[in-house]
Amino acid sequence: MIKYVVKRLLEMIPIIFALTFVVFTIMYFTPGDPTAVILGNEYTEEASMRIKQELGLDKPFFVQFVRYVGNLIRGDFGMSYITRAPVSEQLIGRFPNTFKVVAGAMLFCVALGVPIGVFSGTKPYSLLSNITMVIGLLGVSLPIFWLGLLLILLFSVKLGWLPSSGIEGFSSLILPSIALGANYMANIMRTTRSSMLEVIRQDYIRTAKAKGVSQRNIVRKHALRNAMMPTITVIGMNIGALLGGVVLTETVFSIPGTGRLLVESINNRDTPSVLGCLVIMAVCVAVSNLIVDLIYAYIDPQIKSQYSGGRG
Repeated sequence: MIKYVVKRLLEMIPIIFALTFVVFTIMYFTPGDPTAVILGNEYTEEASMRIKQELGLDKPFFVQFVRYVGNLIRGDFGMSYITRAPVSEQLIGRFPNTFKVVAGAMLFCVALGVPIGVFSGTKPYSLLSNITMVIGLLGVSLPIFWLGLLLILLFSVKLGWLPSSGIEGFSSLILPSIALGANYMANIMRTTRSSMLEVIRQDYIRTAKAKGVSQRNIVRKHALRNAMMPTITVIGMNIGALLGGVVLTETVFSIPGTGRLLVESINNRDTPSVLGCLVIMAVCVAVSNLIVDLIYAYIDPQIKSQYSGGRG
């Protein structure tokens, strides 16, 4: 298992390198001059050349890329073109806010999606099951930015119950977490329901019922463990999707996080900040996928034996 974890961590290196190369190339060939944003009204040709020399922007493409990768290997994300501050400091200051929003959205997804999906799967023809399916369809259909604006209008403007922007205290996380997690909660709920419907029709479930095992114990001890495998897969995939959706969420709710920093950096052609944000997000997605694989091994002993036997 340890060898498997080390192997997966090493596999992250070429993925991050490829991501860095693609983003660096896109930012390099994007029309516009970052020095024009840096200098603003004080822009002149002489000042632009001076800034390019200071930042190394006058060098060829591959020279700039190799220099950036060399600094990245040493843990240096470079200096922001706009703030002239280390990108690592910006990420340290903003990533915790992004983590809070994503964690809150994931908690919302799992805490509601899994129980509702289990109930709908065990009682598929009940009224509540039909209602939850309609809610799930609505959740999948609602765009993040539109739902976020509706939540602000209702709970902040009309009712005044919750703050509409910023991230100070638990109450400020409620609306962003719901807006970000509603779509993915519906996916988890539908996946759990479908998986439960399939599992409860298996022969070992019918055998447990014939032995007189209660419905609650059948669901908790027999069906749920096997039905959770597809759900865990969806949860792992949703982490990457949540990191993508957090860009819109932080923009709508004016949260100073990594997603909002990414949008601002793209608008300003601040390549080091853009790369720093995307590298951190890529690492988070890779680590979350590794955690999901380890959870697989915990739930299913056969998978654990494959890891230890096939790679040990």
